[in-house]
This record gives sequence, structure tokens and C-alpha cells, in this order.
Amino acid sequence: MGVITDNLDLWQETLIGTLILFIAGGLLALILGTIVGAMRVSPIPVARAVGTAYVNTIRNTPLTLVFFAFAFALPPLLGLRLTAPVSLTLAIFALGIYTATYVAETIRSGINTVPVGQAEAARALGLTFGQVMSQVVMPQAFRSVIPPMMSVFIALLKNTTVAAGFSVVNLGSIRSYMSERGENQFLVILWVMFIFVVLVLLLSWAQRALENRWKVTR
Repeated sequence: MGVITDNLDLWQETLIGTLILFIAGGLLALILGTIVGAMRVSPIPVARAVGTAYVNTIRNTPLTLVFFAFAFALPPLLGLRLTAPVSLTLAIFALGIYTATYVAETIRSGINTVPVGQAEAARALGLTFGQVMSQVVMPQAFRSVIPPMMSVFIALLKNTTVAAGFSVVNLGSIRSYMSERGENQFLVILWVMFIFVVLVLLLSWAQRALENRWKVTR
């Protein structure tokens, strides 16, 4: 326990960094992914093409390369200095934009579970495509994709460690800091693993709670 108690300041800082990356990146991914998922099933060919191109391009690009683009290619174009807040913000965008592709495909699969007749009936009542999606299709789609969506967010949680390679403080970077303090690196890695297991168990509990509350009756 000395590895924890003797370095509470560092553990707290890195844990907060991980949670910020996860929560902010998750919100961005959920918003952007929902929009792209709707575009993927849009009756407008241009919207479908843009959504498909975005998903196929970003999803098939390794996350590390996405980070490289945000850390080294984007700042010179925008005239940014890589300070700690800027690096954190860019890491959030990298994680959110990358994860949004998986959210979009999950949402699209949920949309496909909604009977077509419901959307057609809503359109017959005079609802626009946006109203059909927001009021009829999306509420049912979200309820049906809770398990796969939670798997996406569990993957996002673990992907936050990639940011450690780009000077963003999180649990993935604590090993190097603890090494400078002379701590046993193997014990540090074991504690990091334990913390991630606890966080994933919390997400699994949230998944079961949401499933029980929003269970879809077939």
C-alpha cells in the first residue's frame, strides 16, 4: 500500500486526468457519433456519403496515428503551443473523434432494429426526417444498444492510456513518474491494472442498471 499512500498526490492527478479524458472524450463521441449514425441512414445521398467516408476513414486508422495528427500536424496549422491544457484538449478531440465512429456504427445497428413501419407511420403523420429520428427512432435505438455501447465506452476508457505517449498526464503515464521516485514499477503497473478493473466494473454495473431501467420488451 505504500506505493499508493506515499504518492497520493500523483495518483490523484493521474486518475483525474484519465477521468477527464474518458468523460469529455465520451461526451464528444456520443454527440458526434449520434449525428454520424443518423447521417448513415439518412435519405439524403450526400449525408450518407459523408457519414460513410468519415466512419471508414477514421475507424480504419490506428488510434496512435490519430493522436500523431492532433499532436504534431494540427498545432502548427493552428499556431498552437503544446502546453499541458492544449495537449489535454487535443487528446480529448482525438479520442472523441476516433470513438465516435464506433458509436455511430452502434447507433446505426440500433436504428436497424426499429421496425420500418414505425418510421413510415411517423412520416405519414407529417413528421420530418429529423422529427422521426429524434422522437420515434432514436429513443428505441438507444435502449436496444446499451450493451454494445457500453463496450465502446469500456474500450474508450482503456484507450485513454494512449495519451500518455503524447505528454498527457493520466494513469498510463504514472509508471514513468513513479520510476523517478524510486518506486517498484511492477507494483505500480499492478495497481494501475486494479484501478482499471474497478472502473470497468463500475461501467458494467451502470450497464446492468440501464438495461433494467430501459429494457426493451420484444
